[in-house]
Amino acid sequence: MKAFFILIGSFTLLATLLPLLRTEVWWIRIFDFPRLQITLLAVAVLILYPLVWKSGSVWEALFIVLLAASTLYQIGRMLPYTPLWKKQVRESRRPSKESSLRLLIANVWMPNKNAPRLLEIIRKADPDLILILEANHWWQSELDHLEKSHPSLVHHPLENTYGMLLYSRLELVRPEVRFLVQEDVPSIHTGVRLPSGREIALHFLHPRPPAPTEHPRSTERDVELLISGKEVRQSDKPVIVAGDLNDVAWSRTTRLFRKISGLLDPRIGRKFLNTFHAKYPFMRWPLDHVFHSPHFRLIELKRLPYFGSDHFPVFAALNLEPEATDEQEKPQPGPSDRKEAEEKIGKVKRN
Repeated sequence: MKAFFILIGSFTLLATLLPLLRTEVWWIRIFDFPRLQITLLAVAVLILYPLVWKSGSVWEALFIVLLAASTLYQIGRMLPYTPLWKKQVRESRRPSKESSLRLLIANVWMPNKNAPRLLEIIRKADPDLILILEANHWWQSELDHLEKSHPSLVHHPLENTYGMLLYSRLELVRPEVRFLVQEDVPSIHTGVRLPSGREIALHFLHPRPPAPTEHPRSTERDVELLISGKEVRQSDKPVIVAGDLNDVAWSRTTRLFRKISGLLDPRIGRKFLNTFHAKYPFMRWPLDHVFHSPHFRLIELKRLPYFGSDHFPVFAALNLEPEATDEQEKPQPGPSDRKEAEEKIGKVKRN
């Protein structure tokens, strides 16, 4: 039994230390994701190990100290995404239809065929914009009657799990599909005009993840986020960046993206908002994101019901309140952050 506890504890120590390496190979970057699961395993060992502890063993005492330290480190990385932390985005003081935006994001999982359930969820949520990810031509045909209520469209269905569909009942301004890093991974970039007449900028992303069946490294995913972050930082318009970013909220890359972009995360001070994997409760983490500039306050942010996909849909309602920029601090990158971002982007440009 002692050997079992040492094995599990050693695994959690290794899973904590490996992500500290600045390597981009998938089998190391994958440990960015299950921080909660790693922490729960470590806590279980800390609670149970005293039952088999050999009194007076220096090595066992060191093992417990290291395990406790790694547990505290993991908790520290996740703590901002709990109510124990200060909210980065404040609640809206005067939400109105004229200045608000209701966004629904759904990664449908291409093999999933439960379109009727998704349509029911969309009807109940009543979003202004609907972003569909992993959309192929079958999913486009199943959702085509959304065009009656949401006539402004951007369609780019693909059979490689990176297709995207955007439906809007608000006017889209100069919408375009771009390929920021990889020629088979699209992103949607558009303005949208609110009923008040104000225009905001939207960037919808779904980069390829680091995984043995997808890509051997995280570089291309990271660079897509950082290119978008640099672009939105230069904009003076209110901005939203959203989508399945195939990265977790607490990873080094996502934190770097927030600094480079200057965008806020409404989950900070509230909740994890775990969206993947929908079918396995113990193996869930936050992969679907909504980031925005300080011009917005939050009306609502929630996870929507299961509809057969490996992702839960996400619903976010934001209210444009320009004076909020005086109260909500914009993340600022330091020189080392800018250097790291440029080095990452340079890796893809050279390849």
